[in-house]
Amino acid sequence: MSHTEMIVFVCSDAVGETADAVARATLRQFSNQNVKIKRFSNIRDEDEIQAIVEEATKNQVFIVYTLVLPELREMMKKETARKNVRSVDIMGPMMQAYIDTFNDSPKRAAGLLHTLDEDYYRRVDAVEFAVKCDDGKDTNGLLHANIVLIGISRTSKTPLSIYMAYKGLKVANFPLVPEVKPPAELFKLPPQKIFGLVIDPHKMLKIREIRLQSAGLPPNAKYASLQRISEELEFAADIMRQLRCPVIDVTDKAIEETAEYIISRYLEGREQHGA
Repeated sequence: MSHTEMIVFVCSDAVGETADAVARATLRQFSNQNVKIKRFSNIRDEDEIQAIVEEATKNQVFIVYTLVLPELREMMKKETARKNVRSVDIMGPMMQAYIDTFNDSPKRAAGLLHTLDEDYYRRVDAVEFAVKCDDGKDTNGLLHANIVLIGISRTSKTPLSIYMAYKGLKVANFPLVPEVKPPAELFKLPPQKIFGLVIDPHKMLKIREIRLQSAGLPPNAKYASLQRISEELEFAADIMRQLRCPVIDVTDKAIEETAEYIISRYLEGREQHGA
């Protein structure tokens, strides 16, 4: 039996972010980390679909697609059936349900989800802000952030900042290290804007050992010792108590789960304080 790659083809007549997000959310539910995603964006004609389906027959593939234009959607459906390639239509059933329920017709224009509107530019600004204010690089940015994340190294501060930036929120983060005094700006913020991140020390030990290994550094470095991690966590806990901020245990939590919880708490705090 010859070895074949396991791939999910993501196809769209726009950017393909919707289908890509659904595919990635699905893959996270399975332990096999060797499945790849290959995206085909801005599909415009039936020849492209034929070529994609033909390529899919050469590997262990299924196709996920969001094709707004009905002729392309029908072509994908027929070609995958003819070539015996499994496919999943993400948008078609939803559009049909809307038509049947509300007796309305779709605009049939690809890429409407990503129209360059005010919301789009707000997300771009938020991402630029997150990069500028990552890892304490711009402490003045703390005063202009919607949300500020604090915690010891490797508590997912950066990926959380970027994830929430894509939601349009300006997020800054600052690493808590015993040898570095937290900036004065941090203590000027209202507690509901700050979120402290903590983690089980044994879980952190494994994360840092892997980090050292990937960086080609010796595994017995102080950075990856249980004693050092415990000292950092105690220091961080003291700062969080001083700030009176919410504290979240990120042990074994997905980025999305933590981010949605933080966003929910942030919005609640904004409503309560009228900010």
